[in-house]
Amino acid sequence: MAVLNVNIDHVATVRQARRTDEPDPVWAAAQCELAGANGITVHLRQDRRHINDRDVRLLKETVACKLNLEMCMAEPIVKIAEEIRPEQITLVPEKRAELTTEGGLDCVKYKKRLAEVVKRMHKKGILVSTFIAPEKGQIAASAEMGCDAVELHTGMYANAKTPGAIKRRLAELEAGKEFAMDNKLVVHAGHGLTYRNIAPVAQLKGLCEFNIGHSIIARAVFVGVREATAQMIELITKFSGS
Repeated sequence: MAVLNVNIDHVATVRQARRTDEPDPVWAAAQCELAGANGITVHLRQDRRHINDRDVRLLKETVACKLNLEMCMAEPIVKIAEEIRPEQITLVPEKRAELTTEGGLDCVKYKKRLAEVVKRMHKKGILVSTFIAPEKGQIAASAEMGCDAVELHTGMYANAKTPGAIKRRLAELEAGKEFAMDNKLVVHAGHGLTYRNIAPVAQLKGLCEFNIGHSIIARAVFVGVREATAQMIELITKFSGS
């Protein structure tokens, strides 16, 4: 059954625009849970541009469903994860100049570091997922290094403009999903997914979890966080058949 994790980073983005105390992402998380979200996702960046240490600590104390911490493999961030102990971490690449995460983590290039981080997280009872392109090499490296799951990067699909391009990107996601499942990995998906493009991806059988943020928070400006979350859950449930 496919479920929804709501990424609430951009609630914090609005707060940080004025460097004040509202809107509070912790409040947003509660609304998402009341709407039926299966998990809450936040990205603790090294530059703390939106989510900060206080947010992560309070979310760990208050979130009743899964807390998924997106993070790079920089040592200070790894140590925070070891201390906070979210239910799951998702390892992502990170560049200070990027607006949002660009591309997937290169698990082949950073296999040694990945293996070390996985070992340390498992010691704390934390599940590990990698945010990767739907490529066999990256999937195989994730499995080999002991990850529990992979999150397939759906950005190329989301940015596809023509029916042919969309079909090719969906085929890549389907093949990546099948290869990951063959390697005993739980398969998640996310990046660039919206109310308009979620249906074809939700129809890919075997995807367990969607991480969606910007589109939900954007809609929440007009209908509220709880209603925006409920609307996305309704679409995922409808098209995944769960």
